[in-house]
Amino acid sequence: MGSKVISNAKEFYNILRALQGGERNDPCTFEEDIQMLKTNGDRIPILNMYCGNQPVFICEKAKVPKMHEPEDETPNCTGGDEADDNDDYVTADGDASALQTELVPEPLTIMKARQLLSWYTLSQNVNVSAVENNPALHPLWVRCDMSDPAGTTWFGAETICMGNKVSGVKLYSVTCKGSTVDKKSLITLDELKQEHRRRCHPSSMAIKGSARFLLLGSTVVENTLIKSQTSVTVDFKWSHVESVLETPPLSSTATLNIKVACGEMRSPMFEMYRELEFLQTLADGLRTGETEWMEPLESTSAVNLTKAFLEELQNTAKTPQDQAAKPAEATKLKSEKDDPIFNSLLERGDLDFVEQLWVRMRKSVISYQDIGDCLKLVTEALRYGDIKPWIHRDSSSSLSKLILQSYHKQIDHVSLTGLTPVNMLLEMGLDKMRKDYINYLIGEELTTLNHLCYYLSTDIDLQEQVIRLRKLHHLLEIILTCSTFLGLPYDRLFLLTQSSLQHYKTYPYDENHEFKLQIKPALISHFYQKEHPVVWGVEVSSGSGAREVRTSLQLSDRPLVDHVIFDTGDNNAPLQIKYLPYSYKLPLSQFTAEVFSSVIFLTSDYTNDTVNGGSEDPAFFSTMVCCGLANFA
Repeated sequence: MGSKVISNAKEFYNILRALQGGERNDPCTFEEDIQMLKTNGDRIPILNMYCGNQPVFICEKAKVPKMHEPEDETPNCTGGDEADDNDDYVTADGDASALQTELVPEPLTIMKARQLLSWYTLSQNVNVSAVENNPALHPLWVRCDMSDPAGTTWFGAETICMGNKVSGVKLYSVTCKGSTVDKKSLITLDELKQEHRRRCHPSSMAIKGSARFLLLGSTVVENTLIKSQTSVTVDFKWSHVESVLETPPLSSTATLNIKVACGEMRSPMFEMYRELEFLQTLADGLRTGETEWMEPLESTSAVNLTKAFLEELQNTAKTPQDQAAKPAEATKLKSEKDDPIFNSLLERGDLDFVEQLWVRMRKSVISYQDIGDCLKLVTEALRYGDIKPWIHRDSSSSLSKLILQSYHKQIDHVSLTGLTPVNMLLEMGLDKMRKDYINYLIGEELTTLNHLCYYLSTDIDLQEQVIRLRKLHHLLEIILTCSTFLGLPYDRLFLLTQSSLQHYKTYPYDENHEFKLQIKPALISHFYQKEHPVVWGVEVSSGSGAREVRTSLQLSDRPLVDHVIFDTGDNNAPLQIKYLPYSYKLPLSQFTAEVFSSVIFLTSDYTNDTVNGGSEDPAFFSTMVCCGLANFA
């Protein structure tokens, strides 16, 4: 019997060792129905607390594809993400009613999970005569089916090393309970300490608290969920925990996690985003040869708008001094559709001729023919001296160069055929939008031109210039989210700007990236002190270094385990939806219900809304992680 167990342990070890040494992370099958894979611990929420981003082995039941009907309901309003949300329900052939295939993780039985952990432990124990001095393996985590009285969802094992020798293992168990609004049914801090003492017999213990609050996310307006890919959460960490679910003290360390999706209607950058989208349309057309024109924002045709603009310049040419002194007042285009908050934040009053022409064309162009005809009108007016427009000294577009030549009555011939007009218009847009962003960042003293060189370079091709402009736009979305909504002070905005600029010099454009920012809790205390956390945790620990042992409790508004279905009974855990969109930098007491970009904004005495009706007392799922130390004598 003993030799059979040792043989199984060796076989199990060999498979794990092959996975550990392999460059690929493809799963492998063991005993026909067990799937084993190597991944990073931070990809699984409950493991992230203990493993971080280090490699771990996951054992689970081999996944079986499950077919399910797509959801019928789609959000009533999704802002800029509407298309993305709808795409989730459409198959490759466009059939939205087709069945969807989903691979979901499946747990193993408690008995099987314990067997795998025993094999893992045996294979690492050098004191077992039949076991060679095997190198240490990555931590092993096994999904469990909660079939035991404790409700175990995970078993884990992690080697402890002294030098190159494995001296023991840490054994973990993760138990979960379904949601409840009854705080009295939750484990107390004293009970958690007793559990830690029972397992570890420590001489002293340390207690740490943690919590996460959602400051900005999806909203509920008139019982309608408005989905948002933008989220701002704050993570707190502190010592000297006195009770379960206590509010983080002001002495806590706090870190903002900022993830901003561009194009949402409630964003103060929405109008700028629409301008960027038109510019992206031009760039895509040059790259692919196909263009999907956006709906025009002006009822007047592009050609007629351009003619009117040129006539306006000719009429004001009689008073060139006034025009030079007040160029913005003479020729500035106003649109009733422009967002007042957007204007107050980013609109410039010094648009030159090329920039004003871009504004008119981007709101009215619907074909390549429109672009060519408009630019032909402009070049002819320059050639015949009908207009003598002013431009910024640092303008770099092809049209700006023609205007400079017109001052000396020597204009190069430009063939407005093929893709030349589109290239010229794209250059105009890039020039204008870069100045918009520079104007805000430098005007707010958030950076300097030296730090913007990467984003302002015109020595690269137009496609790369567009990519870098999108990065700059995303950075502005992040800064304005923290400025207009959270009202963060200058020093925090400056630090966030610098770190974001540095990040995008190295990494590709990614709206799913979470930007981190350390802040003082007092800066956002009015947002969280009367609110419920989405995750609250406490950890009791003893020992140090590799021999540190921790026992933790996590309370969350949704399960931290994805391979079991919790029976919530009458205490359904509502999805917590924060009703906290953007607004001005006002004291909280001055916030009122107001409409901005078709979204209702927060009031000073708001309450947490939920998808299924709302609840004063939130429901929490309970997850407990216990750890024990097994030494190899």
